[in-house]
Amino acid sequence: MTRLNLYVVRHGQTYFNIYNKLQGWSNSPLTQKGIDGAVATGERLKTTKFAAAYCSDTTRAMETAKLILQANLVSDVKEPLTAMNFREEFYGYFEGTDMNQAWYLAGAPHGLPTFKAIQAKYSIGKAKDYLKAADPFHQAEDNDEYWKRVDRGFDLIRANPDLKDGNNVLLISHGNTLLSLMERYAAGRYDLSERPANGSLTRLTLTDHDIVVESYNQ
Repeated sequence: MTRLNLYVVRHGQTYFNIYNKLQGWSNSPLTQKGIDGAVATGERLKTTKFAAAYCSDTTRAMETAKLILQANLVSDVKEPLTAMNFREEFYGYFEGTDMNQAWYLAGAPHGLPTFKAIQAKYSIGKAKDYLKAADPFHQAEDNDEYWKRVDRGFDLIRANPDLKDGNNVLLISHGNTLLSLMERYAAGRYDLSERPANGSLTRLTLTDHDIVVESYNQ
């Protein structure tokens, strides 16, 4: 069985992060704090030898990946492999909307006016389902659609013929994706009421058929 060590980093801070807007498949630039944070994360990982690097095809993820790889002293990998499978949840009609307003519209009809209220009573997956139901175009991803796409992304890593057992792989991810991964694979070990920090590091072990959480939001 092949076991890969995934170093999963949330992208650096963006302007939409400051403005509290949903930015699933949307893009907003890294702030200077976001750039500095990515550089700092690169400094933390500069002696970790990566056999491959992956990220979504969003600008914030690609820029974060490049800054981390530029700081690395021991890897031959200079550019990340991009795939839409690693994008954040697609929020459909609510892309670019104030987060509190969007989750109110999704949850209030069910007596749950905030994302945290939906999560506390049900799950992050249920929040995805509620948002799709509230989308007048019904284009936002529900939980099933989201995981089918993201699972194909992890299968892309598994299928890489150049990766060997024990290799380290860099993956630049997104806030809701990290929360979703923890909900699915961490067996309740972490408080998911707080979002993972921009530039934070989460460690996963990717096996042929599973994902094991080693650490979160460090």
